[in-house]
Amino acid sequence: MNILRNIVCSVDRSVVGEMVGYDPRAQNAAPTPGEAAIAGSAAGLATRAIISPFDVIKIRFQLQIERVSSRRPEGKYCGILQASRSVYTEEGLSAFWKGHVPAQLLSICYGAVQFVSFEFLTEVVHKSTIYDSQTPGVHFVCGGLAACSAAVACQPLDTLRTRFAAQGEPKVYRNLRHAVSTIWRSEGIVTFYRGLSPTLVAAFPYAGLQFFSYNVFKKMLAPSSKAGDSGGNVRSLICGSGAGMVSKTLTYPFDLFKKRLQVGGFEKARVHFGKVRSYSGLFDCMVKIAKEEGLRGFFKGLSPSLLKAALSTGFTFFWYEFFLNVMSTTRERRRRDGSTKGPEEKNRTA
Repeated sequence: MNILRNIVCSVDRSVVGEMVGYDPRAQNAAPTPGEAAIAGSAAGLATRAIISPFDVIKIRFQLQIERVSSRRPEGKYCGILQASRSVYTEEGLSAFWKGHVPAQLLSICYGAVQFVSFEFLTEVVHKSTIYDSQTPGVHFVCGGLAACSAAVACQPLDTLRTRFAAQGEPKVYRNLRHAVSTIWRSEGIVTFYRGLSPTLVAAFPYAGLQFFSYNVFKKMLAPSSKAGDSGGNVRSLICGSGAGMVSKTLTYPFDLFKKRLQVGGFEKARVHFGKVRSYSGLFDCMVKIAKEEGLRGFFKGLSPSLLKAALSTGFTFFWYEFFLNVMSTTRERRRRDGSTKGPEEKNRTA
């Protein structure tokens, strides 16, 4: 903890601006693609370890056909606390991190691709168009496109993560390698991209709203020039949490459709969790859910999802800005140290 505190205190906020997206007004140079990839990957890794239990509960709710209600319980799971107790009792503490390896790989890959794409797109927009890269509208469009790029690159890992989180006991897949070989052999490569359509449909507005809301909240809570920026990290966490809840609520049904489609052909492993259904595509999935489960069925698992979204988005922006700040401060200090050396000292170093 002392090491982390020292690192946080060492970040010189006078040389860093709003680190998400290209900012021509920032005093420091824009992050390189390598720096954005490292910060995005590290942010994804740190965040995933924290929010994995919420993800497992959310997926269990999403895949349950029966109504999720503590007042009128019909299925295996009827509430967050009841589901948590059930998973812990039947499958142990480790069950809350089921699929954690593919989930971590997904988070690392997604974070790297998304933030590298976002930084690149905002810079292109600012330099090639009349629009300011730091406006909410630009962040919405660039955030959506960046998320679509990340979704295409990482969809196989998302499918594996969902399969691991959805399976009960006895396990169908022993480990990541076994899962990849089994799915490839028995279902084909196309299976890894099941649910891509709703993923892309949901990814653009979801990520767009995340970056849009984060931009708006950050400006709303921006300190005055007299107050300084001592609470920058906490503000990033708060703004990110709010952005996550807004975007998740508005785009949640598409996440549910994606999860239902991803477990298609996986019905045998789901029999212990209640009713199972198979869907021929996105439209068929929407129609059947509306007919059998009603409009409430589109929002199953929303409660743990909102909690997860607040933590996930908040910590993602927090860690991304934190790691970029550290790298930016280190780079700036090296530049200053180099500029203060005399000619003779530089020659000796060379």
